[in-house]
Amino acid sequence: MAGRKGLAPETIQLIRHMSRANPLWGAPRIHGELLKLGINVAQRTVGKYMAPRPGRSSGQTWTTFLRNHLGQMVSVDFLTVPTLRFEVLYIFLVLSHARRQVLHFNVTASPSASWVAQQLREAFGFSSPPRYLLRDRDSIYGLQFQNLAQALGLEELRIAPRSPWQSPYVERFIGSLRRECLDHVVVLSQGQLYRLVQRYLAYHHGWRTHLGLDKDAPSRVGSNRLTKAK
Repeated sequence: MAGRKGLAPETIQLIRHMSRANPLWGAPRIHGELLKLGINVAQRTVGKYMAPRPGRSSGQTWTTFLRNHLGQMVSVDFLTVPTLRFEVLYIFLVLSHARRQVLHFNVTASPSASWVAQQLREAFGFSSPPRYLLRDRDSIYGLQFQNLAQALGLEELRIAPRSPWQSPYVERFIGSLRRECLDHVVVLSQGQLYRLVQRYLAYHHGWRTHLGLDKDAPSRVGSNRLTKAK
């Protein structure tokens, strides 16, 4: 328990022991475990006394980096959709972090390195690209894609292997697209899937609210605030 002079030495020792024994636990998890034991201590204090971990940077976290560069970053990713004929179609997306807008998408049955590079070219052929491009380590993003990204002035950021949480904005959009649209239809063809995504994007951009956008829609900047003000 914490007294007037600070945290008890045995509690500090327990925090350090728990953090060493459970390297995947952060301050929130250890704080919760302490509360279960009846030890009432602030989460910030837990983080202060956790044992230092080798290789852990003292700089900004990945989440902080993403938030600090919202207006300068896009994500690219694929999702797969099975059809009634047991074919697999691939949807490629280019998502802007700033307003959660899909800048470009396309559908194919057989993606290739040259096809993906062409999608990037179409996404930024008539507009200024942002500073950063966030993607996974799929081999389809080969030299042709990388050279084009460099020519466009994009700095590529690759997430760690098997770590989709490091690309939260596009992963969140893919989840919404599946739950709100694709999970409710039977896809028959590539053309039908393209039209389905196109119609969903019209709804997503114009009407779907986002907590991260102050409950606004991506294309309707300030619309909710204007409605409330009337």
